[in-house]
Amino acid sequence: MAMSAVARETVFALRRQIAKIEGTLPERLQAPAGAVSDAGMAAADRTVVRRGIAVARPDAFLRTGIGRLDAALGGDWGGDLGGGLPKAALSEIHGVETRDAGAVAGFALSLASLILKPSLILKQGPRLPVLWIGTQEVFREAGFPYARGLHAAFGIEPEQLLFSEAPRLADALWVAEEAARMTALAAVILEVRGNPQRLDLTATRRLHARAQSAGRPVFLLRQAAEPEPTAAPVRLIVSPAPAGPRDTVAGPLAGSIGRPAFTINIGKSRTALPGQFILEWNPDERIFDERRIGEERAKNPVPVVSLSRGRTDPAAAPGAVLAFPTVGSPAAGDQPSRQQRAAHLSPRRAG
Repeated sequence: MAMSAVARETVFALRRQIAKIEGTLPERLQAPAGAVSDAGMAAADRTVVRRGIAVARPDAFLRTGIGRLDAALGGDWGGDLGGGLPKAALSEIHGVETRDAGAVAGFALSLASLILKPSLILKQGPRLPVLWIGTQEVFREAGFPYARGLHAAFGIEPEQLLFSEAPRLADALWVAEEAARMTALAAVILEVRGNPQRLDLTATRRLHARAQSAGRPVFLLRQAAEPEPTAAPVRLIVSPAPAGPRDTVAGPLAGSIGRPAFTINIGKSRTALPGQFILEWNPDERIFDERRIGEERAKNPVPVVSLSRGRTDPAAAPGAVLAFPTVGSPAAGDQPSRQQRAAHLSPRRAG
């Protein structure tokens, strides 16, 4: 009897620990009166861990403002909160190719802009800074964000974005783990490249656990990475989307470049619902706007050439190609003189 009770308590402790790591909350299910387990304990004392957060604070999730995306990401099963990205958790933002690093960074900065809004800061206090951590390889490949552009596009002051450039990935992970436990930061961004062996499931579990303890989000930006098992409950795959024309009072301005757009694919979420969304960032209002897939093509239809299969008359065979000398050119077989060749090869002067 004693050994059975000890084993049961051990299982419950492990379940609570798993629930804390995954961001879930244990629920106590009430059993019918008189129901007794094999160990002689009432079934009402059993704690069952259900995946997902059934009871959460209103500020537990970061809403993107796009209802379909927030619902697909999950978080609130009742539908009152609208779901979204968990704030106190590790979230992955992937770029499939190296050239997608700008789109990945822009989307992460958009999320940081939503976090830094005064209405989202606890007790309406001062706006906390964001720490961006990366290795020398990452910043050498993708560069640093431009301070003036951050203020114009995302409303982020230069002093609100701190950078930490580490020589090795091990140092970057150490800085990220120490920063993830600090409540003096609004968010932590860790940018890595590829699928390094050191960034394994254990390392992401530590980041996720410390983000939960501090109640602050940690965004893991990955350049040219393949999806792999991590402790992050959400994984978004970001790529650039074609920008639409700039909107004016007279309508869309032809040939112009409008607001930045991102293609978002849900690779992992609590609801396990796949989805693809095209979001436009509004730098004036600091919000996302959704562009329906195919909407731009419907506004500006482009004629498409029909396929060539199934036709009765194939194209005629190409004929002989003849080369004709241009007017004023030397006849075939003539070679330029030595003086002409030297003048052609000599460097030219400016002016």
